[in-house]
Amino acid sequence: MVNEGNDGFTLPRGATGFYRPKDGPLPENELKAFRAALYAAARVADGEVGEVEERAYPRTFHTATVVGHEGENVVLCHAHHPWIAFAKTRRDWYEEDFLAPPPWAHAFANAGFTVLSSERLATPLSDVDTSVLTQGEWREIRFYGITTLGGVLFNAWD
Repeated sequence: MVNEGNDGFTLPRGATGFYRPKDGPLPENELKAFRAALYAAARVADGEVGEVEERAYPRTFHTATVVGHEGENVVLCHAHHPWIAFAKTRRDWYEEDFLAPPPWAHAFANAGFTVLSSERLATPLSDVDTSVLTQGEWREIRFYGITTLGGVLFNAWD
C-alpha cells in the first residue's frame, strides 16, 4: 500500500541505522527480496532493472534504478525496515529530494514492502513519534540538520 497521508508515523528501533549492542542486531532487509521486487516492478513498468547497489556503511539503504519509457527512476530500499522511496538522483543521503511513487510502485507493495510517498517523507520530525530515538541519534540529527522523516530514514551519517 502506498502511504499517502501524514497521519502519524512511529519510528521503530533501527530506523536511523544506529543500534545499541545491548538491544541486539537490527533487522535486515534481504537484498534478494529487494531485487525480486525490482524485477517485478520493471516488468509492470515495461522496463528493465538498471544498476543495483547494496548498502555500504554508513548508508542506511540499498539503491537501484528501473529504466522504462519515462526514463530512469531511482529506487531506495531501507536496509532495516521494508520501506521503499523514489528519488531523482543517486546520493548517499536524502532529506527532501523524494519523488512521488510511479504508477508501477504497487509491485513493491505486492512484494511486502511499504511504499512511502514524497509527502510522507517530507513530514517534519515534530509530527513523527520519535520516542524510540536515543540521545546519540538526536545528536546526529541535530549535527546534520535533519528536519524530515525522509532525512532520518535515508541517510549516511557516521
